[in-house]
Parts: sequence; structure tokens; C-alpha cells
Amino acid sequence: MVAIVERLAEDLPHFAPDLVASPRTSIYRPYRDTRFTEDKRPLKAFVSAIFPCRGLPKHGAAGLYLEVSPKHTLVAGGIYAAEPADLLRVRQHIARNHRRFRALVESPAFRRTFGGVEGDRLTRVPRGFPADHPAADYLKLRQFLMGCEFPAALATSPRFYRTLVRLFEQMAPVVNFLNEPLLAAAAIVDPLAPRAR
Repeated sequence: MVAIVERLAEDLPHFAPDLVASPRTSIYRPYRDTRFTEDKRPLKAFVSAIFPCRGLPKHGAAGLYLEVSPKHTLVAGGIYAAEPADLLRVRQHIARNHRRFRALVESPAFRRTFGGVEGDRLTRVPRGFPADHPAADYLKLRQFLMGCEFPAALATSPRFYRTLVRLFEQMAPVVNFLNEPLLAAAAIVDPLAPRAR
């Protein structure tokens, strides 16, 4: 996994320059949190890495993800756990730019590869958005996830890295779209913050 992350550090800037690939920050620790479970096995049965957006919360913004286990190889991306304020920003961004978002996630190539964008969803369109909004189905989402699951053997195949990069390249425009309002919000300077003298 260290070798993969180091190689992605060279390749990601070509198609996802805002995402970070670093063995120190990308690779998840192998230890399980056993505090609230009866299963006290100390180590995870898989290895995984995240490629988050520079300057945004590691798990609250959109990024790319890789997981390899004895059962599967998962290549995924999107937003898993946005804070409420950030989720609202993403929804507002989708509402304002729904044609561009649809063009990304409903293109034949994207649907053929990933099936679409999925995740936990509300039963109704959230407050503040019209129920008949053209992007109503997407505004109900609380997560924006996409990905492909393969047999574990892909991870030891000669085509593994090529497949990984191809899938990451396909997901990168959606990841970039989802991060646009979050990066804009992060760039706004608080007018009440004390000024440097």
C-alpha cells in the first residue's frame, strides 16, 4: 500500500491536483477500535487508504478511497460524512448547478462503470429546497458515494494499478465538483477575526 500511495503521489496531480497522496496521512492504521464491540481482534482484516482534498477535513469532504481485503478490492470516492453546514453547501451547489452535476454522474460512461451516485438518503427533499426541484433525488442524499468492488485477486493482478488510476480519473471530476463549495467556504476570511498587526 505504501508503494501504491507513493506512485499515486506522482500520478494524482495530472488529473486530481487538489487531492493528497502521502503514506503518512493516506494509509489508515491497521488497529481496530475495540472499545465498543465484543469483537476484540486487535487488527483489521483489510488495508485501506484515503486521498482527501488538500485544505479540507479528511472525512468531511470528497476524496478517493482504496480498500484491499481477502474478500474484495474496493475502489471508491465521494463524501462519506460531511458536517451539516458542509452538506448544506454541497446541496446548494448541486441545486444551482444541477445540469452540470447530472452531466457528470448520469453520463453513459459513468453509469456503466459506477451505476450512479449512492449513499444514505432522506425520505423527503430537505427543508429550504422545492420538493419538485430537478435535482430532488440528489438533494435527498446525505452521502455522495461511487465506486466499484472487484474480487480480491485484482490487487495482485498486473492490471491493478492501471485499473485503479482509470477509475480514479473517472471519479475525479465528481469529487472536484463536490469540493467546489467547500473550498470556496474555506477560502472566505472571517471578517470578525482579529487582524494581524
